[in-house]
Amino acid sequence: MTDSENEQIKQQFREALDRKNHKNATPASSSAGDSKIHHTHGPADHKREFRRKSG
Repeated sequence: MTDSENEQIKQQFREALDRKNHKNATPASSSAGDSKIHHTHGPADHKREFRRKSG
């Protein structure tokens, strides 16, 4: 393939990626700073301990 063919293929892939990204973009993503999830982790006062079953 020549360089011009490679550039043409790359341009087609870029355009397809732009279309994909534009399709997946949601209008709600602009308010991404206001998350509904707050305080995802509780207090880490103790380390969790795992024990094997002895029986």
